[in-house]
Amino acid sequence: MELGQYVVDLQRQLMDATEHASEETRVAAERLAANLDAATRLVLLDALSAAAGEITRDLAPGAVDIRLRGRDIEFVVTQPPADAESDEQPAAHVDFDDASTSRTTLRLPDALKARVDDAAAADGLSVNTWLVRAVAAALQPKQRRSAQRSLRTGDNFAGWAR
Repeated sequence: MELGQYVVDLQRQLMDATEHASEETRVAAERLAANLDAATRLVLLDALSAAAGEITRDLAPGAVDIRLRGRDIEFVVTQPPADAESDEQPAAHVDFDDASTSRTTLRLPDALKARVDDAAAADGLSVNTWLVRAVAAALQPKQRRSAQRSLRTGDNFAGWAR
């Protein structure tokens, strides 16, 4: 998606707004318009990212990501996996009545971060989408129960003894 047309349109609208203004105001508007490019692109990217987040919430476990290619924005739509229609409830089926999203800072060892980057790239996903899916899968009740059972094998016991 080329953002240049929207930047030019905003610049034109700013100049149109000063059509009947004083010469001093028109000169100030011309200076502002000339410097709007980067700020407008940043604001549009932020708005489109928020929209993609809302769409992803409705598409879960599918996703919409935004990638920046040079000065252009590219939308990447990831369809939910085919096995998401099985008897089990998919990992990402969460109650999304709350329309908000949260930002979380996650500190990973460099070696683990590199493996996450590679796994996301191999799946054709952004790191954020890959991590969201991994967390959702880890929280799926059936998978959690099987993981807990596997931890209880062998001679390991938990609790108190006298």
